[in-house]
Amino acid sequence: MNELLRRLFFLPEQGSTFAVKVDHLHYVLLLTTMAVGMGIGAVGLFFLVRYRRRTASDPTPRVVAPTWLEALFIGVPLSLFLLWFVLGFRQFVWVMSPPQDALDVYVTGKQWMWKFTYPGGPSAIDTLVVPSGRPVRLLLTSRDVIHSFYVPDFRMKRDAIPGRYTDLWFEAPKPGRHQVLCAEYCGLDHSQMRGEVVVLPRADFEAWRDAQRRNLPVAALPGANTAEPMAVRGERIAAAQGCLQCHTVTGAPHIGPTWLGLYGRQEPLEGGGAVLADEAYLTESMMDPLAKVVAGYAPVMPGYHSRLSAEDTGALVEFIKSLRPLRPGVTAAEEPVYVPTGR
Repeated sequence: MNELLRRLFFLPEQGSTFAVKVDHLHYVLLLTTMAVGMGIGAVGLFFLVRYRRRTASDPTPRVVAPTWLEALFIGVPLSLFLLWFVLGFRQFVWVMSPPQDALDVYVTGKQWMWKFTYPGGPSAIDTLVVPSGRPVRLLLTSRDVIHSFYVPDFRMKRDAIPGRYTDLWFEAPKPGRHQVLCAEYCGLDHSQMRGEVVVLPRADFEAWRDAQRRNLPVAALPGANTAEPMAVRGERIAAAQGCLQCHTVTGAPHIGPTWLGLYGRQEPLEGGGAVLADEAYLTESMMDPLAKVVAGYAPVMPGYHSRLSAEDTGALVEFIKSLRPLRPGVTAAEEPVYVPTGR
């Protein structure tokens, strides 16, 4: 039935688990609307015939609906709208809550291309390679104007905005290829800003990533290249930009909050409230440090809006994410995190 309705409504392939959920809601809305529309048309036709004026001396009688009928006319549409809201809100909460084990990929939009960077390497242009059956979280930003990352087969779209990170996650259940478009007019060659999501079996994906890390050519997947891990690059950028003069990586207090264990922590703010230190907050703090000042620290950090590229910002975020304190009973050799060089 699902495949029949998908073809009947001319919908593209269902390339993600979210696409199936969206299409089911789509079916409910369309079929319910069609049924209600046909019902209203049938009732209107019946009234046209049943209560037509026959002669000038035989006017249409005045019809007074009983209370139960008025309640029915109000209650049924209201119940349908509430049902649609509940179904849609559940899907919204689900798609806005990436799984903890999702594979992170940084996506940078630029006139007119998409660049994909994996935290541990490699990077690729216009070709996003992901494993099947595993959640993938995309961290989106832009180097110039607003772009919009859109995969019709996945039924999902998210804006890529300069100076900040937005996220989007999906899970592709089976191998395949899916077109990527830009859904925000971004300039002269907007229509040519296309890419592709290549979904591979997990074993093939790991083999592809290992090959790219070792700089071995993969003829079937052009556009890929190797790069140093983002956390390593982030540490180098932090040292070059003077970040480590104010922020420590050891947990010791200094001019600014320590970066050790910062990612995922609730930070208290001046004036009350708290903020979750996720990718969006960390990026905002680099671009506009005075937007949310952590309690107990002076607002002396300069802004880096024109000093850091999108790739540098992502690398710094990955470096901060790698600085996690060791869990009790776990040695440094057992903890799968990046260990800084100790500058």
